[in-house]
Amino acid sequence: MAQNDTVTLIGSWSSPFALRARVALHLKSVKYEYVDEPDVLKSKSELLIKSNPIHKKVPVLIHGDVSVCESLNIVQYIDEAWSSDPSILPSHPYDRASARFWAQYVDDKCFESLDAVAGAKDDEGRMAAAGKLMECLAILEQTFQKISKGSGFFGGENIGYLDIACGTLLGPISVIEAFSGVKFLREETTPGLIKWAERFRAHEAVKPYMPTVEEFVAFAKKKFSVQ
Repeated sequence: MAQNDTVTLIGSWSSPFALRARVALHLKSVKYEYVDEPDVLKSKSELLIKSNPIHKKVPVLIHGDVSVCESLNIVQYIDEAWSSDPSILPSHPYDRASARFWAQYVDDKCFESLDAVAGAKDDEGRMAAAGKLMECLAILEQTFQKISKGSGFFGGENIGYLDIACGTLLGPISVIEAFSGVKFLREETTPGLIKWAERFRAHEAVKPYMPTVEEFVAFAKKKFSVQ
């Protein structure tokens, strides 16, 4: 597969997972065509169905004549297919394994808790789910303090693989905070993550593609018909 083959990314502006691919492509200075799926919950384009026939969801990276699916898988592919600096994954095998482990923790445990908060049927269930989400964020805070070693990001002085993985949490968390009135990122429990989130949102590889909190909330209200 040649690095100069045509590159297309199928995504959706509101998808935190599509954001991962856009950030990775920006970091690697890859030129690509972006195809937006405006409402993947109601309709899917023929290109999306053809490119991801198993899950039929965004993001999908099309590089030449091959398609790569699943956001974390896409980020790893981008890092390997375009070997120029900066490297997204750490260079040391243990650090790479650790980054993959915590990225999977984000997708498995953190998003499970987010979905549980959003889908709770009563206050008791919502409080239990919120407690689990706060536990997940507290664990990520500990991980950040350990891995970053005083630098600005999980990846060191610049954004890396785990930053890209964790960045997908910020939009959904902001929506839940807006609807529930509960703060999940707090100075007393997650001071490192709060500062990290500010740096992540403001980074040149993130800011052009990440919707604002207001845009996320407006989208959620429309999606769930909340007045």
